[in-house]
Formats: sequence, structure tokens, C-alpha cells
Amino acid sequence: VHTLPPVRRNVAMAFEGYSLYPPLTVRENMAFALKAAKLRKSDVDAKVASIAKLLEIEDVLERYPSSISGGQQQRASLGRALIRQADLHLLDEPMGQLEPQLRAVLRGRIKHFIKERGLTAILVTHDQTEANALADRIAVMEGGVLQQFDTPDMLKQRPANLFTGTFVGEPPMNVFEAYVGTAADKINLRLPDGLSLDYDKDAFSGSVRDELLKRERVVIGVRPYAVRRSKDGVPATVSANQWLGDQTHIAADFAGGSLVLVEHDRTRLELGAPINISIDPKNLHVFDQSSGMAISHGMELA
Repeated sequence: VHTLPPVRRNVAMAFEGYSLYPPLTVRENMAFALKAAKLRKSDVDAKVASIAKLLEIEDVLERYPSSISGGQQQRASLGRALIRQADLHLLDEPMGQLEPQLRAVLRGRIKHFIKERGLTAILVTHDQTEANALADRIAVMEGGVLQQFDTPDMLKQRPANLFTGTFVGEPPMNVFEAYVGTAADKINLRLPDGLSLDYDKDAFSGSVRDELLKRERVVIGVRPYAVRRSKDGVPATVSANQWLGDQTHIAADFAGGSLVLVEHDRTRLELGAPINISIDPKNLHVFDQSSGMAISHGMELA
């Protein structure tokens, strides 16, 4: 659109920095583009009222930007963008100033509003929860380079590379370097500190097994929710234990690094307590040790 003058681009924008007209009230700011398009006053008033209710700023419509809070200014800026039937809505950290409870409420409302009206929106955010809640597809960027463009589910289940695998997801993916070896009918993923994850060769699909055996070293990843405690597992030592109200996050010293596992019940473990962990090969993500590109996810090649 850079070849078109701004007036012809039909792009609506909202920024973390608000971008409101100081001499205009919140109502006038939101109605500005509609009046410029020469909509009837009754239609303008109805649209402003609807968006103000959606964003919970009905009580500040007659006030000026300088007299309202940062969160209210941000919602007014967002409302000024959403009220337009633009070809594209660019939303840059549009809810960064809002308190968590209000953000959670507005995410659902805004997603429904965008879907219901068939709007096309590009949202920029560092908040993974916000991205997952609002987006149909997410572009993961690092250093200005696109790492992966996919649905929220696929970003977690089939990350294209090590960066996406460790960046997307909370708590982050556990990763360890491993040497690939074989012994009889076993595949051994040998970890630091003399530890090893040993699997029957038949535990992997033929294509994944063949790809693993071509390599000497790989990086393996596993989501904290997929790590299990098991009597017959690999030893680890508890270094932290946090109960978060609905789940327990356990950190453990493991294979020369730290591993996090999540349990949905309240787990009482003392610091320094020995545990054993197991990882189902169906939950393993394997990455190339040099390039970081994904090799396999569970039973399937990347």
C-alpha cells in the first residue's frame, strides 16, 4: 500500500501509544473516520455506542484524552480502529496497558467482533496468551526474520525449528543435546552426566528411526506437560516446586541442566528430593544440532 496516498489505503490502525487527537473528546475521536466518510449522524452514534460498550468506555465518551487513564486511552484508540470497515486493521500492542482481568475479557469480545464482521486484522504482540486467543494464524519473528507462520496448535505441536519450539509455550520447552546410539534392539539418546533415554526401536516410526540413525548428535525437546514421573525413569533432583493454584510446576536438575515438568495435582516434594522422569517418544521433538531445524515430532517427520 506504500504506493497509495494515506487517504486511499483504507487501513485502520491502533497503537500502544494511543494516537488520539488531543482536542477531540473520546466520542469525537472514535467518530472521526465515520464523519469523514459522511455517514448519517444516527449511524455514527449507534456505531460509537456499540464499540464503547464492547470496550467498556461508555463513561468516558465525553472526556478528552488527557483526562482519562492510559488504559482508557488505549481502549479509545482501539475503538477508533475497530469502528471502521477497513480493508485491513493493524493493531500494535493494542491492550498492553490494560489490567490482566480486563484484557482476558476483551480478548474474547474482540475475537468475536472481528469474526462476526469478517474483518482482516494483523496483531503485533509479545504476549503469547493474547496471540493464541486472538489469532487464526501466527507469524513468529526473530531478528526480523520469519521463523514460522502457522496456527496456534501447529506452532506448539510441530515447531519448525528450535527457536519456535522454545519461544512458543509456557512453561518453555525443555531441550537437551543428545548423542544418538544403538544397542541391540534399542535406540539410545545419550545425555550429559552419563544419563540416557533408551527406547525400543519399534517405539519410533520407520521414517523417524531411519532419520535418527543417520545422525550422531541431535537436540531433543519435550513440553513440560509431557514429562512424567516414573519409578523406572531417568534420575533427576528437585530444585524448585511451585503450586500455582491449579497445577504444580516442578523444576529439577537433570542432564547437566534444568528440566521443568507440570502436574495438575498438588505435588509435595522437598527441594533436593530424588525423582525419576520418563518421556514418551510420541512427545519428543527432535531438532538438527547444527541448523536447529526440526527433524521429527513424535512419530512423524517434520
